[in-house]
Amino acid sequence: MSATETAIASAEAHSAHNYHPLPVVVASAEGAWMTDVEGRRYLDLLAGYSALNFGHGNRRLIDAAKAQLERVTLTSRAFHHDRFADFCTRLAELCSMEMVLPMNTGAEAVETAVKTARKWGYRVKGVPDGMAKIIVASDNFHGRTTTIISFSTDPEARADYGPYTPGFEIVPYGDLTALREAMTENTVAVLIEPIQGEAGVLVPPAGYLPGVRELTRERNVLFIADEIQSGLGRTGKTFACEHEGVVPDVYVLGKALGGGVVPVSAVVSSADILGVFKPGEHGSTFGGNPLACAVALEVIAMLRTGEYQERAAELGDHLHRELGLLAGGGAVETVRGRGLWAGVDIAPALGTGREISERLMEERVLVKDTHGSTIRIAPPLVISKEDLDWGLDRLRAVLSA
Repeated sequence: MSATETAIASAEAHSAHNYHPLPVVVASAEGAWMTDVEGRRYLDLLAGYSALNFGHGNRRLIDAAKAQLERVTLTSRAFHHDRFADFCTRLAELCSMEMVLPMNTGAEAVETAVKTARKWGYRVKGVPDGMAKIIVASDNFHGRTTTIISFSTDPEARADYGPYTPGFEIVPYGDLTALREAMTENTVAVLIEPIQGEAGVLVPPAGYLPGVRELTRERNVLFIADEIQSGLGRTGKTFACEHEGVVPDVYVLGKALGGGVVPVSAVVSSADILGVFKPGEHGSTFGGNPLACAVALEVIAMLRTGEYQERAAELGDHLHRELGLLAGGGAVETVRGRGLWAGVDIAPALGTGREISERLMEERVLVKDTHGSTIRIAPPLVISKEDLDWGLDRLRAVLSA
């Protein structure tokens, strides 16, 4: 067997089959390119679901990690360390907020946001104990924990994991009337993705996010924006909410915050909201560890220049112009997205999203499918226009074959 076949066979034999990866085994990567165990190079148009916004092996991030590795990597939150205050301060400033609660994974951050909203509802809003409700949107993807999949509408994510956690109301994404009707005196939060990634890069109707902001403010309800995939430069702004001039009460961040080097996530909000926590009421051994803070501080410094946001906006306009030319020609039904992020609905007659992804892999381009015939395109923000065009040429070739 080839090196690829051997590695995949071993993985199939000894790992749980909770993923169905494309049959490529990556050995190294740099920028927007990955090299497999056979020495073949592939253009990465997925970027780790936006975890690799700054590319593979970004020198600034690797150097920051190496320097911290030589000093101290973990203290637990039992002690202070010398990177923690700067991380919290700089991230709060980036978000124009006051307080940060660091965790590790995106799912942990969403769980933290859920706990924050409930505690705030009981201690501040005065909701009766055990009665707090959080409104979420259909087709959401916020993570894989038992509580999070309890408010998923994806059968694959939800099936066979009951009994489910109560306290959530699901309404259609983009529907302000349904949101308004679902609100009661016990509603403590609305938790939504400003752009739904796993659902196929769904951008809500114009005016939806401002409408959510207005409704939540009127009803004394927290607006929690899950910007784990959409945030930190991906859409051409630091946060996707900025495209409609909206500032939520709570940001949920992850993925790109760790630069693709270490898992880093955070809930960022005001002191009035995150101030509901007291010592011992929530925590994480690795949350806010020195290594994570060192890498995230470099990520924040890179974002503060605005260059990555500008690059995502400019290349994103180019990406959507080129993809738009494919729409309506018979091969592509719909293109959605914002910045360097697109969902492309392939005509079912050409194949499933998985089949198109496999054909692109043969052309040395890596994307990922979702929900049948949709593929997602989300290259690292450092990709060159020439490389992006090369990848789009390969997509045209696959669709015209």
